[in-house]
Amino acid sequence: MQRLFRATLVACGVLATGQPALAQQPYPNAPITMVVPFAAGSGTDAVARTVGQKLADRLKQPVLVDNKPGANGQVAAQIVAKAKPDGYTLFMTTNTSHSANPALYSNLKYDPIKDFTPVARTGELPFALVVHPSVPAKTMAEFIDYARANPGKLSYATPNSTSLVAMESIKHIAKVDILGVPYKSSPQALTDLLGGQVLAYVVDLGSGKSMLTGDKVRTLAITTAQPSPLLPGVPPIGQTVKGFDLTSWNGVFGPAGMPPTVVNRINTELQAVLADKDTQDKLAQIGFQVWPSKTPEEFSQYVAQQLTHWGSLIRQAGIKPE
Repeated sequence: MQRLFRATLVACGVLATGQPALAQQPYPNAPITMVVPFAAGSGTDAVARTVGQKLADRLKQPVLVDNKPGANGQVAAQIVAKAKPDGYTLFMTTNTSHSANPALYSNLKYDPIKDFTPVARTGELPFALVVHPSVPAKTMAEFIDYARANPGKLSYATPNSTSLVAMESIKHIAKVDILGVPYKSSPQALTDLLGGQVLAYVVDLGSGKSMLTGDKVRTLAITTAQPSPLLPGVPPIGQTVKGFDLTSWNGVFGPAGMPPTVVNRINTELQAVLADKDTQDKLAQIGFQVWPSKTPEEFSQYVAQQLTHWGSLIRQAGIKPE
């Protein structure tokens, strides 16, 4: 009995001493989950899969993309906010969850600043206003004129905050009446636009770039203040709707309280990933423009500024919080 007791003590001692050694292994020593707040096939999903694969190559650990769509990004945001802040749960998200939702929802169950650790901005995903071919407008000006002549007859898809705020801002500034139709995902909205169930859609280039240069839809303008090299010859909405300027940004966060060493490691590797020409070329093919922040602190400041900017846009457009 005494020998068995001693053997048990020795085994427990080995386990006890081995556990801290395991915990002290350098990050990362296990697969990483990258949560995405939108459905597979969306622009953010495509960016996450491209960046995630490159990040996995550098970190020597799998980066698993986990799509958690729902409630305009709220479902995914809450999952990440409650996750252990050890660097094994990351959040690739956009202005939807971190800039627009605080002004769109009166009872948001997460705080975009307090509940997350900013790691790095990755870039921007330009959006474009497209219409079904049955709409007789070929330019942004003609679209506004047609909407004014046919109040309430045009409809637009709104699967995310960028589409919603963009079109509601156009409606407010140009004083036109267009009906918004909510959707759960970008692919579903694009499918219904192609089928004529809705007639207009402010679509991200990641979801719709392959369609934007064909004849299945007509591309009228982009949301950014400056023309985009990804859509040559397509003018900004702001050239016609004065004062319109909307950028959809994309970045990586973790839960609040992540160790600075882990944050800096991920940031460093993301910088290398985004500087890689192969990465940039692949992202350009899906309509994404690389535009990284240099440090986590710079990204944190940007997030705070965008939170204020989007709140102002939403209030000016007259969008009431749900």
